[in-house]
Amino acid sequence: MKRSVFAIACAPLLSACLALPPQDTTPEMRDDYLTAVASIGCVLRDESHYLPVELQAGLTREQAIALTEYHLANGTAEKLPGDQGVKLMTGACA
Repeated sequence: MKRSVFAIACAPLLSACLALPPQDTTPEMRDDYLTAVASIGCVLRDESHYLPVELQAGLTREQAIALTEYHLANGTAEKLPGDQGVKLMTGACA
């Protein structure tokens, strides 16, 4: 019983540690994403933010969203209060 409680309690921590980058992205694409997000001020809020990131990094919308979710899962990005977008906190945005 103690093991199952421990496993349930630690599941969110382990899932964050085990977050893997999206399979359809390369290390170069991930670096380009970080550079592109930094060039727009490190915050992704709406279309006017995602579009330049996609164009600069050569990503599809799905890849840009997947990379954003990956950084959220890893703790290298945070959701802004009031559903105001996501702020990256790694690379040049650290």
